[in-house]
Amino acid sequence: MNAKLQYELSADDLAVVLALIRSGHLAGAGERLGVDASTVFRAIRRIERGLGQRLFERSRAGYAASELAQSLGEHAEQLEGQLELARSLVQSAPERISGLVRITSTDTILHGLIAPSLKALQSTHPLLSFELHAGNELASLTRRDADIAVRATRRPPPHLVGKHVGPIRVALFAAKKGKVRRYQDVVAGKAEWIAPDDALPEHPSVIWRKRHFPKASPRYRVSSILTVMELVAAGLGVGVLPVFLAQSRTDLIQLSDILDDGQTELWLLTHPESRHLRRVSAVFRHLSETLSL
Repeated sequence: MNAKLQYELSADDLAVVLALIRSGHLAGAGERLGVDASTVFRAIRRIERGLGQRLFERSRAGYAASELAQSLGEHAEQLEGQLELARSLVQSAPERISGLVRITSTDTILHGLIAPSLKALQSTHPLLSFELHAGNELASLTRRDADIAVRATRRPPPHLVGKHVGPIRVALFAAKKGKVRRYQDVVAGKAEWIAPDDALPEHPSVIWRKRHFPKASPRYRVSSILTVMELVAAGLGVGVLPVFLAQSRTDLIQLSDILDDGQTELWLLTHPESRHLRRVSAVFRHLSETLSL
């Protein structure tokens, strides 16, 4: 590529580069920018021709950013933050806070804690919209795949900032109308087990079961704790569940005391630069005040 000496990057150019870095795909970048994939493709080609350097390596897996693109993306993030701060100056009333906030968590925490908390936020900030991602993998806050993460972990990543919400206490549960009524029945081997599958090999409930019931082989292996709860409630077996999730269910009974060695911690996390964005800080503050275990 031959560089054009007079080419000057614009804020729009940086926004395109940043969108493609975050998504890794033309279609995803287009969704972030509100344009179609072909428009993103043409913009990247134009920028690369102007700079005389390739910014992305194309492959079947998507678009991998070069070192130069990563540097441009960092500047774009700084510009994004400054623009957000500038916009906040003209939004004096709290109800004027608007925009999209992306939150990532597990389905258990999303259904049991986040959704009820966000319902109360609707009346305070009606112009906010949300993109909620439920999965066991931690979406990258560094690449801004999400603005806020609510995660169960004993050791949150050191490059993120956040608040410790509290301990996630767990216990062994069974169906209220099921055949298993006592913990002793489980010890005697009279209960079928429902447990997370290989997608959650290090889950505290898995570690606890293997430590205390090493010979127990789960009859049902599922991909989420929420599914464990529903199968337990259906009478298919026993399972270790978060107390905050199960305590409101009338179709479950608690068989054990709190399992101290199955406990983990809940953290509310964000990127250091994201916390200064008014829309993100408003949601982060609300969640920090309302999430309760």
